[in-house]
Amino acid sequence: MFLTLKRNAGSSSEGTEDSDFSAEHTDSSESDAHAVRNTRLTRSSLRLSRNSQDLKESADHDETPPRTPTGNAPSSESDIDMSSPNVSHDESLAKELSLKESGLAHRPKRRRFHESYNFNMKCPTPGCNSLGHLTGKHERHFSISGCPLYHNLSADECKVKASSRDKHVEERTLSQRQNENRHSARQQAQMERQLRYKEKVTEMRRKRNSVPLKEQKDKYTEHRQTHGSSREPLLENITSDYDLELFRKAQARALDDLEKLRLQGQVTEGGNMIKTILFGRYELDTWYHSPYPEEYARLGRLYMCEFCLKYMKSQTILRRHMAKCVWKHPPGDEVYRKGAISVFEVDGKKNKIYCQNLCLLAKLFLDHKTLYYDVEPFLFYVMTEADNTGCHLVGYFSKEKNSFLNYNVSCILTMPQYMRQGYGKMLIDFSYLLSKVEEKVGSPERPLSDLGLISYRSYWKEVLLHYLYNFQGKEISIKEISQETAVNPVDIVSTLQSLQMLKYWKGKHLILKRQDLIDDWKTKEAKRGSNKTIDPTSLKWSPPKGI
Repeated sequence: MFLTLKRNAGSSSEGTEDSDFSAEHTDSSESDAHAVRNTRLTRSSLRLSRNSQDLKESADHDETPPRTPTGNAPSSESDIDMSSPNVSHDESLAKELSLKESGLAHRPKRRRFHESYNFNMKCPTPGCNSLGHLTGKHERHFSISGCPLYHNLSADECKVKASSRDKHVEERTLSQRQNENRHSARQQAQMERQLRYKEKVTEMRRKRNSVPLKEQKDKYTEHRQTHGSSREPLLENITSDYDLELFRKAQARALDDLEKLRLQGQVTEGGNMIKTILFGRYELDTWYHSPYPEEYARLGRLYMCEFCLKYMKSQTILRRHMAKCVWKHPPGDEVYRKGAISVFEVDGKKNKIYCQNLCLLAKLFLDHKTLYYDVEPFLFYVMTEADNTGCHLVGYFSKEKNSFLNYNVSCILTMPQYMRQGYGKMLIDFSYLLSKVEEKVGSPERPLSDLGLISYRSYWKEVLLHYLYNFQGKEISIKEISQETAVNPVDIVSTLQSLQMLKYWKGKHLILKRQDLIDDWKTKEAKRGSNKTIDPTSLKWSPPKGI
């Protein structure tokens, strides 16, 4: 238990000084010392009284907090004049001077949170005064990501949303504590709560505001023509209010984490961070910092060859390079081709520069990636989409040549221009196809990024539902599923638990074959088609030996 010691105005040191003015001393030596001290204090009090008169004159023109005789605003209880009305002005000044000499009068004030900002910087959004923050927790901002005006909000609205989020977190924490205290039937109560929450979310998504399509398009078009790229597009009615609020919460949480990193000195305003890259016919906004050489990182914008991944400083240099570059596909062996989709196996030891450039490029869009230059122990499987100009980079995953933990993926990335089109699932499926050929059970290396975890959860769910759809027996084992799908048993169990398909009944673990989930998966598979799937017959690959 820790107790806070509070220093009062009537401390022992102050009492000693007060006694010099109130007590009568009979000793002559003490009276002489008292006279010398009075003379010194009288001169000091004269100077201090002049300063206080000057401050009083300036206070008539400036509304400021009340000042002490030394000219500083009271920052603690020890700064406030606690003397009685009978004490003369000189004595009170002498008391303040003695406190100042003893180091008790003026303790340094704590610096306010926003004083750590660089006030010479301004928000780049047109018409913004840099006040407020999207998280609602800070007084100022200097980037587009934290600008309320860019996100079509005001500073007050951000504060209201922040208080609402905090209140929701407190209610959720209180509910979890109450459930932890109920030891009996805790698992059953948790599952019931999850089901109720799922039904609530489904109902909220059904209540999506319906606006006439033409009116909605006209409103968005007008907003875009008025503000251009200086404002975020209008997001209302694109999805349900629940999903929009969920997106805003994630956005505010990411900005709050970024602000903490900035205060810790890991991220600085105006630091060496690449904002955009020109990659083929796309201009991509970056998400994270990547350790490019300083002479390139400070430019804020890089120009890259989409075939050899060489990075350059200007459009002119890129144009000259493209006129001479003979690469039209990644180096290495083409191990898979079906239609326009190809996969190339690139050895980090044989093509070191290409793999290093690929890792630097991937770090711009991955948070947890730490591998940049030590690429020799890895194999890179690069997926491309071909047209008449060459094979364009879609995504890739890296894999250790000799993994003791049977990791089949070390790092995986889908380029932003190809996201949400099924390519990420194809990369995951291809990694498990290689594990099947190797006759191993594989799993991705941890920790997974947020997007990576979502993709893998979705893939494991589809694999299990597909297996259960075709399964006709009465008894099933996790080991059989693992051997058939090459998915690690731990990942299978966690997925079954998330789908609420794993139960414990009469001393046995049972897998519930939920027909509703299987029917939903079958309907989505019929709509999706078979364009974005991996064909095992198109693989021309054998496990590498002696690497």
